[in-house]
Amino acid sequence: MKESSMKITFLGTGTSQGIPVIGCECEVCTSNDPMDQRLRTSVMFTFNDKNIVIDTGPDFRMQMLRSKTTNVHAILYTHGHKDHTAGLDDVRPICFKHKKEMDIYLEQPVLDWLSKEFEYIFDEKFNYPGIPRVKPNIITQSPFNLFGKTIVPIRGYHYKLPVLGYRIGDITYITDMNRIKPKEIEKIKGSRVLVINALQKEPHISHFKLSESIEIAQLINAEKTYFIHMSHTLGKHQEIQGELPKNIFLSYDNLEVIV
Repeated sequence: MKESSMKITFLGTGTSQGIPVIGCECEVCTSNDPMDQRLRTSVMFTFNDKNIVIDTGPDFRMQMLRSKTTNVHAILYTHGHKDHTAGLDDVRPICFKHKKEMDIYLEQPVLDWLSKEFEYIFDEKFNYPGIPRVKPNIITQSPFNLFGKTIVPIRGYHYKLPVLGYRIGDITYITDMNRIKPKEIEKIKGSRVLVINALQKEPHISHFKLSESIEIAQLINAEKTYFIHMSHTLGKHQEIQGELPKNIFLSYDNLEVIV
């Protein structure tokens, strides 16, 4: 990869239950196509010899092993839901191996949430030597710099829950949203690559449905758009891909895109 390039690795592309869903015998969950088998949604940006992960869901450990990732230099969080945070404890071996604290970037309400879910990590009274060492960095909707790149937070809503997406260079990453205000859309315009959630074809209370995601993709008009956070109810990968407009793609686990 060229020094000026940036790579995004799709660590997981499924919704909160993953695919296959436990106990489900639908055609997607029983598919033999590897593209229909999805861990919980997460991505990794690689630039300037640094790995930046967005969200650590329940599959974080497997995603790190599967991608042969040996170091993560920072983690950005979008919101506090378990399918995006449950793997936080699994940063331990990275902390141990590299003898460092893990920098995490998140809004104050998300830190408050994690401090309850992972009290033993954040409350100094525990101070157990085997816990992951985490360094919280509180962010707002203002841009900030990380390893030479400007990170632009994008505010959206997951039903009533405020969520952050992120624009990093020419790539914008959006997950778990069903509403984005026009002023935030303006921050996305000009992206060469757009990554955005597309849960299913039917309306959903807290996620964009497929047609809504297509509409946003066409409004942004990025060179390429990749859909993530897909449910088994969306349909089989190859069939849905055949229905999509030009330059819009379903992502899949382990997909790598270089910009």
